[in-house]
Amino acid sequence: MTYNLFISHSWTYMNAYNSLIDLLNSDPYFIYKNYSIPKNDPIHNAKNDYQLKEAIKNKMQHARCVLIMAGVYSTHSKWINIEIKIAHELNKKIIAIEPWGSNRTSEVVKKSANKIVKWQTSSIISAIKEI
Repeated sequence: MTYNLFISHSWTYMNAYNSLIDLLNSDPYFIYKNYSIPKNDPIHNAKNDYQLKEAIKNKMQHARCVLIMAGVYSTHSKWINIEIKIAHELNKKIIAIEPWGSNRTSEVVKKSANKIVKWQTSSIISAIKEI
């Protein structure tokens, strides 16, 4: 089975996004399609915030669930908060992923999540399959 995912992320913190992709790719039996918007392929035709929001919504509608890294930066990210709102509008389940070794995490992300998991391949994949 292929799992369609929208992975919320901040382009400022691409290392965390790339590390999460590496975790998902490390399980040879887990097959997924990533509907997130990568830095190397942004939505070029979005001329304003409304168009970008609609483009995100169009991508997210195909996802089974939304993965959001619950780092403290997420609390202050305009776009991650918009993505949470879109996920709720589309009735998408949210999985909050607590960053490896973090003492502080985003309460905003965790309160909006259907499931909170640790930064561990098996935990993340199990949550995706469960939801």
